[in-house]
Amino acid sequence: MAFGFIKKVFTFGKDKPEEEEKPETQEREAAVEAVAPVEDGQAEPERIEPEDTQAPVADEEPVAKEPVDVGQVAEEAPAVPAPEIVPVEENAPVEQLEPESEADGSIEAEALEEIEQAAEEAASIPVEEPTESVGEQAEEESPRGDGTGVIVGAAVERRLAPVPVEPEPEVRKPWFQRLREGLSRSSRELRESISGIFTKRKLDEDTLQDLEDVLLKADLGLETAMRVTDALSAGRYGKNVSGEEVQAIMAEEIEKVLAPVAKPLELDLSHKPHVILVVGVNGTGKTTTIGKLAAKLTAGGLKVTLAAGDTFRAAAIEQLKIWGDRTNSPVVASKLGADAAGLAYDAFDEAKRNGSDVLIIDTAGRLQNKTELMAELEKVVRVLGKHDPEAPHTVLQTVDATTGQNALNQVEIFRNVAGVNGLVMTKLDGTARGGILVSIAAKHKLPVYFIGVGEGVEDLEPFSAEDFAKAIAGIG
Repeated sequence: MAFGFIKKVFTFGKDKPEEEEKPETQEREAAVEAVAPVEDGQAEPERIEPEDTQAPVADEEPVAKEPVDVGQVAEEAPAVPAPEIVPVEENAPVEQLEPESEADGSIEAEALEEIEQAAEEAASIPVEEPTESVGEQAEEESPRGDGTGVIVGAAVERRLAPVPVEPEPEVRKPWFQRLREGLSRSSRELRESISGIFTKRKLDEDTLQDLEDVLLKADLGLETAMRVTDALSAGRYGKNVSGEEVQAIMAEEIEKVLAPVAKPLELDLSHKPHVILVVGVNGTGKTTTIGKLAAKLTAGGLKVTLAAGDTFRAAAIEQLKIWGDRTNSPVVASKLGADAAGLAYDAFDEAKRNGSDVLIIDTAGRLQNKTELMAELEKVVRVLGKHDPEAPHTVLQTVDATTGQNALNQVEIFRNVAGVNGLVMTKLDGTARGGILVSIAAKHKLPVYFIGVGEGVEDLEPFSAEDFAKAIAGIG
């Protein structure tokens, strides 16, 4: 019974006698860091009073000025005659000013009518009520205290109010298009180099040597490079060959190399839980790959438990807890710096107790030349074997495509130490060294279960030899 990209493999054999359940020999208490409270009688921290913002101004020294003769200045100033004051009789009638002519009076009357008409029209226009904050702010800023600021504030608010825009639904690109875009740098460099070689040149020994150098530079490996040159020279030696023909032959030969390793991930659910141990060098994307894989498994109807075995990085633990929340998967974690082997042992117990189908264990990133860290990884494998002699059932190694030829050595070391039996190639997007996957497949013959070309869950997909070969050759 298959769940999309995953095959459930059920093994049938002789009925095994039921083992007696052993009582737990030791309970492991979680380490909790408590914040020490302030004891009674302890002096409270000293309160610091705010400083006076207005610092006292020091007495300024008087500036020496030349003496000014006030009388002399008064004499030099021109005399200003005092205004004549006309006495006004009490209760005297105010004289009404008459217009100088009839024409002036009619003009004033017409202007008053226009003003009154404009006021009536303005009063009839409905005005939206301003918000309190904008209205008060505008009224305070108004140079006149007549309330006109409120109306201006409302107008400003209406002009600056954002217009709601419905977000357009995101259109998800097909997987092959995303893969081709991710490998665009690798394919573009190959295509440009091949076109430069086969422009107005016949296929001879020099051209074949130049082509082999280009393929080696693209990290495709010596075996694949020789396969391509041999296939090209078989029927076209001495003839004019176009770049498109070379790309087509290259895609065919790459697919032949990759086809044997393009296999689906098989989970033998006669082992419950099926233990997947994820290993790899620092920065290859182990924790992210675990989260994406958990999402795919839970979407297929399987129950998953996650174990935060990277006890050296607090960020890795928190990141795995976030993925656990997203996928509704319980997470077994411990304090920073805890023993990774002991945590793996506890995680197996928890996964068995809660009835999980799959247990995925994260491990600390380690360089392949660090002996003590590789020894710790061996210890994790041995401890899991105490629960189930065949555990871990799947050991996945994440390989960063940007590391190039160094990835070949990484795969060899981890395979010998942890028994790696499958690969996940990450960070293929944006690298010009995507051909390293072909070189690894040709040398180690390990199954390549998934490849990643982005950060999203949908960006981790089962490996297809045909799709990868066409994408890196720049055709299709």
